[in-house]
Amino acid sequence: MDNKLTDYLETALKAAKKAGKIQREHLALPKEIFFKGAIDLVTDVDRACEEAIIRTIRHDFTEHGILSEESPEQVSESPFLWVIDPLDGTTNYTHGYPCFCVSIALRKNGETILGVVFDPMAGNLYHAVRGGGAFKNSAPIEVSKTEQVTRALLCTGFPYDVGSSKRNNLREFNVMIQTAQGIRRDGSAALDLCRVAEGSFDGFWEIKLNPWDVAAGACIAEEAGGAVTSLRGSPFDPFADTIVCSNGHIHGEMLDILRSEA
Repeated sequence: MDNKLTDYLETALKAAKKAGKIQREHLALPKEIFFKGAIDLVTDVDRACEEAIIRTIRHDFTEHGILSEESPEQVSESPFLWVIDPLDGTTNYTHGYPCFCVSIALRKNGETILGVVFDPMAGNLYHAVRGGGAFKNSAPIEVSKTEQVTRALLCTGFPYDVGSSKRNNLREFNVMIQTAQGIRRDGSAALDLCRVAEGSFDGFWEIKLNPWDVAAGACIAEEAGGAVTSLRGSPFDPFADTIVCSNGHIHGEMLDILRSEA
C-alpha cells in the first residue's frame, strides 16, 4: 500500500476508535436529544463523536476538506474530502438498540479511496482501501455467492419522511418482499453495507440517503467483490440519493424487481 494511503487509513482508524469509545461509554447514560425533523434525531453523543473525529483528522491533515453530518462543510482547495457520519443509527442508539456505528470515508478528486466503519458494541472494525480488498478486524472479507433473489437475505431502510412523502421506499419494499427469502431493516446503512461485504446480507437498497451514510460502506462492499449502483443501474455516486448494493450475482435481478410494479 502507498505510504500516504497508509497514513490516511491510520488516521481514519484512530478517529473511528475514538468515536466508538465515546458511543460505548455513553450508551447507558442519559442523553440530550434534539429533533432535526419529526423523527430525525441528533444527540449530544453524535456531536461529541464528530468533534473527536474532526479533531483527529485536523491534527494529521490540516488542509483537507471535511463533510460531516452534524456540522457545516469545511471547504478546502485540497483534492481530499473526508466524509463522516459520527454516529450512524442515532435512533437505535437513543433506544439502546446495539446497531449503530462510526462511518468515515476519504475521497480524492471525487473518488472514494478508503472507507472505515466501526461497530463499537460488537467490536467489529471494517476497512478498505481502493484496490486493496476489504477487511473485518484485519481479516479479509468477501461477498456471498447467492445467485437468486429467492435465496437472498436482503436489507433496506426508509427515509425520515416515510409518513408524508409518496417517494418513501414502500413500493419497492412491497415488490421485493414478495420475491426475496427475507428482508431486514436494521437502521444503519453503513453497517448494512458492511454486512453485504462480509456475506451476511446478499443485498441492500435504500433511497434518500446522504453521502456520509454510504460513502465508506460502499467502498468496503465494492472492495469485498460487491456491486454498487444507483436504483437506475448507473455508476454509484454517494451524492446521489439512491443505492443498490449486492454480491454482484443478484444485482441485475434486484434492479429489475425494484423497478417493477407490485
